Amino acid sequence: MAGDISTLLEQWKAGDAHAGDEVVARTYNELHRVARAYLRRERPGHVLQTTALLHEAYLRLLRKGPGNADNREAFLRLMASEMRRRLVDHARRRLADKRGGGVVHEQLRSSGVVAAPEEPPDVEATLERLDKALEELGASFPRAAQVVQLRYIAGMTTEETAAELQLSPGTVKRDWTFARAWLVAAMVDPRTGL
Repeated sequence: MAGDISTLLEQWKAGDAHAGDEVVARTYNELHRVARAYLRRERPGHVLQTTALLHEAYLRLLRKGPGNADNREAFLRLMASEMRRRLVDHARRRLADKRGGGVVHEQLRSSGVVAAPEEPPDVEATLERLDKALEELGASFPRAAQVVQLRYIAGMTTEETAAELQLSPGTVKRDWTFARAWLVAAMVDPRTGL
């Protein structure tokens, strides 16, 4: 089956869009599980549903093609990354709308003194830093990034992750601890220390 996926990915890269449909059909249940795990971590009442998130990611990927994905695991990682990007884009749009959609706000004046505005945490900047940090982790420490994708994104247990990656549970635990610490350090904003 994995060989079939690799062949289909090669056909998709060669321009056969039907091969892309077939790859998604053969991995749909796993992709759906990844999308569900992503949405479980989102705020309650998120506008995107599991299937919509998966389909948005696929439609985006359909335009670009499978890139360097040459096997089943690489394709699943690529789709997980696309789903994460879709969620970041939705969060940006929601925050832009919440903040007035680009309308300039004037500060209220009281007795001629400009009130200091309260600075809410910049969720958009945090999401962008997280997205960038996850990509950098994958580039520098691919196995640790795989552990994050399976543990956090797909919602797998340590044992399930170990079986999927053919590692020992101890190695998965060490990679998970390392990846979390690495991501926290990568997310620190040098300007604010936050």
